[in-house]
Amino acid sequence: MSGSLKLLADVGGTNARFALQSGAGFDDIEVLACADYPTLGAAMQAYLGKAAARGFAVEGVHHAAIAIANPVEEDRVSMTNHHWSFSIEGLRQEQGLETLLVVNDFAALAMSLPHLAADGRERIGGGIELQDGRPGRPIGLIGPGTGLGVSGVIPAGNRWIALAGEGGHVSFAPSSKEEVAILDALWEEYGHVSAERLLSGMGLELIHWALTGKRIDAPSITGAALDGSCADCIKTVQTFCAVLGSVAGNVALTLGATGGMYIGGGIVPRLGKLFTESAFRARFEDKGRLSPYLARIPTYLITEQYPALRGVSAMLSDHIAAMQ
Repeated sequence: MSGSLKLLADVGGTNARFALQSGAGFDDIEVLACADYPTLGAAMQAYLGKAAARGFAVEGVHHAAIAIANPVEEDRVSMTNHHWSFSIEGLRQEQGLETLLVVNDFAALAMSLPHLAADGRERIGGGIELQDGRPGRPIGLIGPGTGLGVSGVIPAGNRWIALAGEGGHVSFAPSSKEEVAILDALWEEYGHVSAERLLSGMGLELIHWALTGKRIDAPSITGAALDGSCADCIKTVQTFCAVLGSVAGNVALTLGATGGMYIGGGIVPRLGKLFTESAFRARFEDKGRLSPYLARIPTYLITEQYPALRGVSAMLSDHIAAMQ
């Protein structure tokens, strides 16, 4: 296969998703486990080697963009939830690229939101249905996975500007006596307790421990909750969903996200009815005098499989155009 190709990647703390792009769509999407490679560069080379073996002209790749689960503020990037650390310029030279754009993964995911098709999202609860990309309305994003990502997009004329921040590390605020008890338990362990401390894979484990005194891994908790075999695990997931609703409501208020609030990340899509029938939406709206404001904002679960690739592709196109 010939033609000019771009290399795209969405790198989380657990998996790195790679794709090649020659037009509007994506080719040869592959997911690699981060733990299997000593460096990001090694993972990139492994992917390109496999793509070449499948017939892709990877020697024509001159531009690449990486969305990564980490703040990106300087040339040096050291991942918070994984051991990979690299210089952006050094990685560009090592890979023989003309362009290497590295952005926060949730900024890239946020950039995809105005362009999601109707079948790429599932509406959760109430709110006023809006047209995709409706101008003048910010869109919010939150996503629990290995960590907790928070972002959004702000309209600017005919463009969207993605926000890159670390909102997952805001201080956790309990909304019930039970959550106060959870906060007390985590204070003893960690001092500062962030929203991410509860709304992540480790967060599921910590909620379960705080509620029961038992330490169980996150896949076991969600598995037992989904099959209904453990009441404590069901309670853990219910608490997780409720807290997520409160934090999502906070983000929506902060951004004025009247264009909608979206849920991404790797955890929630696996919960099925445990999430859609949870207290998430009720807690999202439960903001006292501002409850009517929140009640008008629609909430969506992102169901598209690789939305961050769509977002980082748009950011790379903008970057290349600005350089010309």
